Amino acid sequence: MPATFVLVHGAWHGGWCYARVAELLRARGYRVFTPTLTGLGERAHLADLDISLHTHITDIVNVLKYEDLHDVVLCGHSYGGMVISGAVEVVPERIAALVYLDAFVPEDGQSLHDLVPEAQRTRQIDAAGGSRFIPPIPSAVFRVNEADQAYVDAQCVPHPFATMRDRLAQTGARERVAHKTYLRAGAYPSVPFDAARERFIGKPGWVVEAIPAGHDVMLDAPEDLTVELVAAAARAGLA
Repeated sequence: MPATFVLVHGAWHGGWCYARVAELLRARGYRVFTPTLTGLGERAHLADLDISLHTHITDIVNVLKYEDLHDVVLCGHSYGGMVISGAVEVVPERIAALVYLDAFVPEDGQSLHDLVPEAQRTRQIDAAGGSRFIPPIPSAVFRVNEADQAYVDAQCVPHPFATMRDRLAQTGARERVAHKTYLRAGAYPSVPFDAARERFIGKPGWVVEAIPAGHDVMLDAPEDLTVELVAAAARAGLA
């Protein structure tokens, strides 16, 4: 049975960032969903202080549930790695493969802030201030290609701060998914993502690859990312 791809964006972004990859995958005959997390992208009007990491996990779980999706290749970019790690705990039976795209991969009880250097935590805390939303980081910082920088900067919106500090329970559901991939953006320097990559090199059940792109791989190298996503599906017997 062909794979269904569910592509989860990172902080400040929305489903819009996967448009090129979705088009390429659909041209190959795959079913593709690019949901936007609550309070971001076209759902920015729903921004609220009550938005938590659990809210965003539920966003994705409900896509899988109400679209009746099975044999899913679930991909999470950056912060989206926290979200897919939570989703697989809730609906593991629907997920055939996990793809972490330059993403955070938490262990039990960790928050995103546990996975970043202290200076980065401090910057986010200071930036959120009393609003409890973190303003977008300029796309140039993420090494987005110059042609897309103005577009990305215009599309990104403040991200709910609580999602960065919420801790995530992990009971081993991720490890029980037989096929897992870590894709590292080779042109974006990052201590947390390098550390994640090193954790999974040679680990059973994991494939580790690199794509020569900035952090927003889906914008910088959509064709390369499409190839890697199809390869992940093939390893799960779904191509």
